[in-house]
Amino acid sequence: MRVALLALAIGGFGIGLTEFVIMGLLPEVSADFAVSETTAGYLISGYALSVAVGAIGLTLLLTRVPRKLALLGLMVLFILGNLISAISPDYATMMTGRIVAALCHGAFFGIGSVVAAQLVAPDRKASAIAFMFGGLTLANVLGVPLGTLLGQAAGWRSTFWAITAIGIIAFIGIALLVPEHTGRSEEAAPSVRIEVAAFASPQVWLSIAMTVLGYGGMFGGFTYIAFTLTEVSGFSAGAVPLLLVLFGVGLFFGNIFGGRAADRDLVKTLTVLLVALTAVLAAFALVATSQVLTVVALVLMGAVGFGTVPALQMRVMGYADRAPTLASGANIAAFNLGNALGAWIGGVTLAAGLGYTSPLWAGAAVTAVGLVVLLVAVRAPGGERRTSVPVPA
Repeated sequence: MRVALLALAIGGFGIGLTEFVIMGLLPEVSADFAVSETTAGYLISGYALSVAVGAIGLTLLLTRVPRKLALLGLMVLFILGNLISAISPDYATMMTGRIVAALCHGAFFGIGSVVAAQLVAPDRKASAIAFMFGGLTLANVLGVPLGTLLGQAAGWRSTFWAITAIGIIAFIGIALLVPEHTGRSEEAAPSVRIEVAAFASPQVWLSIAMTVLGYGGMFGGFTYIAFTLTEVSGFSAGAVPLLLVLFGVGLFFGNIFGGRAADRDLVKTLTVLLVALTAVLAAFALVATSQVLTVVALVLMGAVGFGTVPALQMRVMGYADRAPTLASGANIAAFNLGNALGAWIGGVTLAAGLGYTSPLWAGAAVTAVGLVVLLVAVRAPGGERRTSVPVPA
């Protein structure tokens, strides 16, 4: 079944690349469409908001569709969206392509997690899910820098043509390698009524708010990072892909160590990481004129920022354990709402003329609010009664 998991991971790789590669290409897209940096940044926040809509809406709509068929349909949506982006003649069409591609994001990972868990023995379900999400991590480590390099060398449209091709490969892989009998959602998941009722818990909503703010702060600082690196730190545009590799390395190791730490003590891990992320973002803004310190801060921002992801995911799913599939989609929606919020606030600071380090300051403030939500949630009724995540059957 490893080859079937590989097909899912390729899909995750393409989706991750679609979401993040635009950050390294914002200067080129901005210049091509003759729009401001802030307006170009809305291609990121627009994508993130669409992910949130698709994560909840499409997951519910596909509840009674055979999972393999659902995954194939979602990949068609992904391919179409990136094709529109590649051929877009203007900014509005580009935004349309981003929205179409984003709709499949949350549902793919939510349904894909259930399929991945069913492809292996019971004692390897978590590893199978991690393998699928490994495609998303690899997109950040290698895909984004290489996609940025390709876009700078052959035009930003070439990157979206490449992503479209990756989507086609993933579609073929899922069609050929994923077994037909992966089940229907109604056979392994609660009814829609139960899925929705699980969100009656205040702790679920506190967890979602924590995810939006905690991760949104990091993403807000990262959205306009290409401008910070070139306009403040003095790096050339050609150096941006290499710097994004270093950021990706931080993401990779932060994800690993953040997950291990969360298994030991979820509350302590979240508290320490949110405090650290606030400090790193603020420090980055202060040292951005130094290239050496900028490199260090960039790696730390990736490591600490993405280190929060496993713990944030554990908390949301732990409190929505009666609705594992929808909770998975809701968690991704929360991350992407945070992405949209962070990108929007960062854009506001730029539009206000506060300079290219202002998104980092704004990110630090947003993350600090996320830390406050965590402290409130811990002391609220129900506190930390769950620290483990049920794996969908």
